Amino acid sequence: MDVQNRTRPIHPGEILARRLDDLELTIKAFAGELAVPVSRVSAILKGRSRINADTALRLARYFGTTPEFWVYLQQTYELRVAELEAGEEINAQVQPRACLDPSR
Repeated sequence: MDVQNRTRPIHPGEILARRLDDLELTIKAFAGELAVPVSRVSAILKGRSRINADTALRLARYFGTTPEFWVYLQQTYELRVAELEAGEEINAQVQPRACLDPSR
């Protein structure tokens, strides 16, 4: 676990906010395009909510990407936050063990 990298994790909402700025879309208009409540989009953009599977499907359809792209952004963010918050403690508590043979 690399706890040396202390860069601030970027919430997917920040990436989405930049995209909306580029497209000159308001939160209300974008929420309407996705057919979701404005509160959902607003919470994601502010980093208060995560991108769930339903939202990932909608974002993928809208932007012509894959849902996995959006889920990956969310998972990467959450892992970085966890690493920063608990990485050193986990490294101290858990000792590495040789990789197990996956065929067994």
